Amino acid sequence: MPAIKPAAPAPAALPSAMRTYALRLTPGQDLRQQLNAFVEQQQIKAGAIVTCVGSLTQATLRLANQENPSVYRGHFEIVSLVGTLSTSGSHLHLAVSDSTGRTLGGHLLDGNLVYTTAELVLGVLEDVEFRREPDPTFGYRELTVYPAPKKPRKPRPTPR
Repeated sequence: MPAIKPAAPAPAALPSAMRTYALRLTPGQDLRQQLNAFVEQQQIKAGAIVTCVGSLTQATLRLANQENPSVYRGHFEIVSLVGTLSTSGSHLHLAVSDSTGRTLGGHLLDGNLVYTTAELVLGVLEDVEFRREPDPTFGYRELTVYPAPKKPRKPRPTPR
């Protein structure tokens, strides 16, 4: 009988307050490029996709355990977009369905073009910072979570 490995300790979790942004992408915009531009513009250090619905005319994904992108052309419904957002690197997965309901998904790459709309709500975590650091297991840059640097408090005005 093989030896049973003890369970790894639970990872440390850091609590955080969250603010949200709601935005809409319009026909022809690239989903990933627009998300990355928004993250840079807002200087988001730790964020997450809360929800996304919409449609695409082109889906470009890196499928599980594949090196090269797969490109699909047609009309697709966005059924899920999940992941983390950060100026130090985002990690996003997209699932879309075609007119028969067939669903496919993978890593979101550039080349996902909005058909009619993409309606998004993004959550920004105020008290943590996401960083991508090399993980020795596979050599990929993986998520690490740090406390956000403390912002100096603004002095309160003195009452008169």
